[in-house]
Amino acid sequence: MKGPFPEIHGGGSLLLAWQVRNRRVLVIGGGEVAAGRIVNVLNADAKVTVVSPRDGLNDEVAYRVEQKQVDFIDRKFEPSDLDGVDMVLCAVDDPVASTQVYKLCQEKRIAANIADVPPECDFYFGSVHRDGPLQIMVSTNGNGPKLANIVRRQIASNLPTNIGAAITRVGLLRRKLRKIAPNIEEGPKRMQMSKVCEQWSLEDLTEMTEGDMEELLGFYKPGTVPSLESLRLGEDGGAYDGPFLI
Repeated sequence: MKGPFPEIHGGGSLLLAWQVRNRRVLVIGGGEVAAGRIVNVLNADAKVTVVSPRDGLNDEVAYRVEQKQVDFIDRKFEPSDLDGVDMVLCAVDDPVASTQVYKLCQEKRIAANIADVPPECDFYFGSVHRDGPLQIMVSTNGNGPKLANIVRRQIASNLPTNIGAAITRVGLLRRKLRKIAPNIEEGPKRMQMSKVCEQWSLEDLTEMTEGDMEELLGFYKPGTVPSLESLRLGEDGGAYDGPFLI
């Protein structure tokens, strides 16, 4: 018999949007897997250090080093490399060395991912679809990375082509809203802005200009959400009754 609350299904991972901006990430290794890891964390604005003998770098990692997109240490990993590090991504073809890295990270309480060794990972890299600010990750919890790619492609193929642009515009509108109503007690006044995302089409959200945003934040008929067209024609102007929430 089902209880009154959600059932627990163990064996999953806690999927999070981990903010690593300006955090120090150590990548051990310089091959294809390391190259993919580097792209992931650079896209998240992390500060990346790569430690690997130079002759072990593939073309992509060598390019990142040459362009100074990462800091580079030309030698094999040493325990002192963990000093001041917030995350470790190990991608070397040496199980013994990889396990040593993981154990050291455990001792220092540094989150680590040891490529292709799920039991020695504090977190996994899923298959990610990205469109501007939109990120969708599919994880199989280490069971089937190739299958995760197939699922991710299927999801991406069913998304509107302009969803990323629409989210970008909504984000700008939210930032403008926070300037108008920065205080927590103004929260109730914001509630109706959620209806903009519900009632406007993605095309409208994408085409919304900053001028449209100012009009939307400044005037509306209480209890209604003006269409983009009527907003531009000035048909839905009215006494300002507080800002919306997006």
